[in-house]
Amino acid sequence: MESAARNDPPYVRIVAEISASIRSGELQPGQRLPSIRQIADRWGVAVATATKVVATLREDGLVDSKVGSGTIVSVQPAQRRTGPPRRSTRPARTQPDPVARALSQRPMLQAGIEIADAEGLEAVSMRRIAADLGVAPMSLYRHVENKDELVAQMADEVFGELELPDPGPDGWRAKLELISRAQWALCRQHIWLPRVISFTRPTLAPNMMAQTEWTLQALDGLGLSMTTRMQEALAVQSVVVAAAVSLADEIDAEVESGITLTRWMAAQQQRVDALLASGGFPLLAQVHQETVADLDGLFEYSLARHLDGFAALLEKSD
Repeated sequence: MESAARNDPPYVRIVAEISASIRSGELQPGQRLPSIRQIADRWGVAVATATKVVATLREDGLVDSKVGSGTIVSVQPAQRRTGPPRRSTRPARTQPDPVARALSQRPMLQAGIEIADAEGLEAVSMRRIAADLGVAPMSLYRHVENKDELVAQMADEVFGELELPDPGPDGWRAKLELISRAQWALCRQHIWLPRVISFTRPTLAPNMMAQTEWTLQALDGLGLSMTTRMQEALAVQSVVVAAAVSLADEIDAEVESGITLTRWMAAQQQRVDALLASGGFPLLAQVHQETVADLDGLFEYSLARHLDGFAALLEKSD
């Protein structure tokens, strides 16, 4: 058992320790939980890991968020319901006025976005959002059927934050650079966003579709078929998504290991030095590690080389 516990991710072990303190009474109901920064410092883990600790405790019903007090030990810990499932009492979905529906669902989407930004998509749930808004969980089902629909609408809400100029800068390249960098900045702000984007099963959401439409217009007048224009719109977006997914993967790695990238690189330095000193990798030996880890630099390089290739395609088709 001890061996299994040692192999658990750091956040699991920390959750177990804090949960034990709550159940033993060391941490009393209503008492404030250590802050995310305090948890990170006390257990020597990354802030992302400490954030997942708090999210897990909240999902387990052991802590609650309280305005003005931060995160506190739950006064009435959540209890799992036993016995046969109750028949659903969810009211039949109606089709309200679209404008009224959009206005009424915005607080729900904003709450979901704030949770996802701070704690990741795993922390987003109807129960959690309802608790943050101070409403009954069932009331949220007037706006969405399930979490998948909720996340899709959250993503569309986020894409709506971009205000693209009309018609935008002169030239197709300047336009594609503008929208790519705007989407890259959006993905850096909302780390979970690239996980929601699909090129094979796209979400039919107005704000996402508006950005694709803007990109297609940027390619107007170049003598390209609509198929080629659509392929280019998807290809340039894939440059953004590839870098953004790598960024999201790094955040996940910090959460699971509790080790920041800087600390991880420092721990690997001795092995790296030994491999490079062997003489088997003379070119890699000339590369600085910071270059490999620079995702902003990788994004800019990938975008520039992709657009260079597209420019060559246009010249060839002339």
